[in-house]
Amino acid sequence: MSERTKHDKFHGRIGGNRPCDRPGCEDRGEFRAPGSRLSSADGPGSYRWFCLDHVREFNSGYDWFEGMNADEILAAQSPIAGWERETRAFRPDAGVDETPRWHEYADPLEAIAARSRHRMSNYARAADAVRRGIDPDDRRAYDALGLAFDCDRKALRARYSELVRRYHPDRNGGDRGHEAQLQAVVAAYQRLRGRSQFA
Repeated sequence: MSERTKHDKFHGRIGGNRPCDRPGCEDRGEFRAPGSRLSSADGPGSYRWFCLDHVREFNSGYDWFEGMNADEILAAQSPIAGWERETRAFRPDAGVDETPRWHEYADPLEAIAARSRHRMSNYARAADAVRRGIDPDDRRAYDALGLAFDCDRKALRARYSELVRRYHPDRNGGDRGHEAQLQAVVAAYQRLRGRSQFA
């Protein structure tokens, strides 16, 4: 392996014929730096491209903690930062009445298609809630109970009773592992039962 290849590899040189984004610089922009838009669920972020000298200059002045207060900086430096919350995969009801479970599919593409259908159905449900004038908090209550928006009082009470029986410690040998779900069900029922369609 040549010295040039090692140098390119360890310095993150990507190459190409982009100009350096530093005004007045005529060198090639072979090194990537964060742009104004960060990566998010909406897609990858934007990048700026610099020559070696200017990416070094950028890196020396880059402050990842810019705009954070002291508590936010301390939290970001924690070794478990980002792992404090239960993700869907690790919740006790992971995948139930939600996204398809990956292990149920022999072909990963089938699982991806099922996830896509599920996501589109969520978008359609959100649009339906807006059309019906259901506010986001009420929608979350319907979702917590797993109810259609056009259900009646009888369906609401039946579903509430079913879920309370499922999650109550008395029905689970005293196991309090489902308390969070039980509280969510009770709160959702209390919220919806006062609505005019269930009077």
